[in-house]
Amino acid sequence: MTNPPRLLVYGATGYTGKLVAAEAAARGLGVVLAGRDAEKVKALGEQHGFETRAVALHDAPRLRATLEDIAAVLHIAGPFSATSEPMVDACLATGTHYLDVTGELDVFEALARRDEEARAAGVVLLPGVGFDVVPTDCLAAHTASRVNEPERVHIAIAGMGAGVSRGTAKTSIEFVGRGLAIRRDGVITYRPMASLTRDFDFGAGPVRAIGMPLGDVATAFHSTGAPNIETYLVASGPLPRALQLARVFAPLLRLRGVQSFLKRRVEGAPEGPTAEERDGTRTVALAEVTGADGSRARSMLETPSPYALTATAALAALERVARGDAAPGYHTPATALGADFVLELDGCVRRDLDD
Repeated sequence: MTNPPRLLVYGATGYTGKLVAAEAAARGLGVVLAGRDAEKVKALGEQHGFETRAVALHDAPRLRATLEDIAAVLHIAGPFSATSEPMVDACLATGTHYLDVTGELDVFEALARRDEEARAAGVVLLPGVGFDVVPTDCLAAHTASRVNEPERVHIAIAGMGAGVSRGTAKTSIEFVGRGLAIRRDGVITYRPMASLTRDFDFGAGPVRAIGMPLGDVATAFHSTGAPNIETYLVASGPLPRALQLARVFAPLLRLRGVQSFLKRRVEGAPEGPTAEERDGTRTVALAEVTGADGSRARSMLETPSPYALTATAALAALERVARGDAAPGYHTPATALGADFVLELDGCVRRDLDD
């Protein structure tokens, strides 16, 4: 009898990592938990009955040795702008498939540039297997398939009120000073934050959404082929005002010292949304795609809350990649596992809308 492929979750002791470990245990999926803090990893492993390994990302020889018997890694230790490269290097050296839960534009783009290298190594590079960007990437790919020669993609998300983890907040501090990323004629460009708004109809009339630099600006280009992409959030409360202030103070927010100060302030916040907040939230994504001939399609996807979806989506993607369901090279969730992958996840419902 063939042994199942060995799977490793790195960064398991963070907020999202703990959710993934608990989900793996609930599903009876054997994984190896790993991270840089041996005591924390060991305690989490004992809680769920998992093997553990401790290794720092900067220790390249030991990291490669850690991955020698691993078929696929789910990398959860952010910010991925700092952590993804050493893990990807180790995966390419050991023939280990790489997955992560990033939503960072620069990380998607950096991994896309390593496509040829990954193909030669027989390795799948699949970033963004959490809420960023499984639901929106799969939705964009599905909606784009309904028009001729996709030319423009607009994606909007509503129902993000459950809050974010400390890790997500720290990552947001890094990108907010850069401004709003959009894709024009195939090239990612930046505009001032809070400079783009648009109305979307989720079924109860138009609602105003504000442009945000979401990961789909990078990934939807690969999954749909559309050269023009914009991403939005339906925002209420203090967020619109905060984005306007970020626009004013953008030069200051780009300073390393200011970012470090703000990240330290984040440490005093809750680790992430409570179980009640996660379970009590539903999120809706809407994709609008226009073809070169003027054809237009709209589709909507309802999902569990972002962190609840991340745990199930990431593990499902990890299992499928480990068993060979994706070809080597760089992928988005939709190009690796298909536009209907999101429908395999509990609580996800898609609907095509009349234009």
